[in-house]
Order: sequence, then structure tokens, then C-alpha cells
Amino acid sequence: QVQLMESGGGLAQPGGSLRLACAASGIIFRIERMAWYRQVPGKQRELVAIMEGGGDTNYGDSVKGRFTISRDNGNGKPTVLLQMNSLKSEDTAVYYCNVGTIVGEDYWGQGTLVTVAS
Repeated sequence: QVQLMESGGGLAQPGGSLRLACAASGIIFRIERMAWYRQVPGKQRELVAIMEGGGDTNYGDSVKGRFTISRDNGNGKPTVLLQMNSLKSEDTAVYYCNVGTIVGEDYWGQGTLVTVAS
């Protein structure tokens, strides 16, 4: 199994920045893709950004040009980062880390709340 530990959520002002991190542990050699999703009450969970195993990235239309996904394999624990710049009130949501493995497993983090307000 893979365990995910998220960090970095909190309060930011409009136009500000936050960085989310999600560290994976466990059977990490199976990890292929790493991604971030977000969800607000009453709406479906939506893709924010994804990084495939080969390094290709893709972003939701609403965050293109403002958010950047990256991966750090330091200390033997793959960590997926989400740098969020030029934040808007509509970015307020619970952000979830998601990891997919080469054997078709799908893991989710516990979620971290991001609130953008003045």
C-alpha cells in the first residue's frame, strides 16, 4: 500500500501564493502518476494538475498559467508539490493528493483546506 501525507494548506489573500506538498511512503516503487484534485461542497471533485510517470504534466483550465505541479524524489519519499500563485477566491476548496500505481491502484490523501479570502 501507499500512504500519503499532505501539508501546506491554509489561508491566503487574493493574488497571494501557497505551496502544497504530498509525501508518499510505503510501496513507492509502484507509483506512476501523481496528481492534485480539489472539491468544494456540492460540486464534483475536479482535476487541478497531474504529472504522469514520464514527467508529462496537464492542468485544469482554471489554473493554467497560475499553478505548477512538480515532483521531488529526495530522501527516498516521492513528494508531489503544487505551487499556487495568483490565487483567486474561486480556488478555495479542499485539495486532495492522488497517486496511481503501475498495477492500477489508486490512493487519496486526507485533503487539505485552502481558503482564499481578504
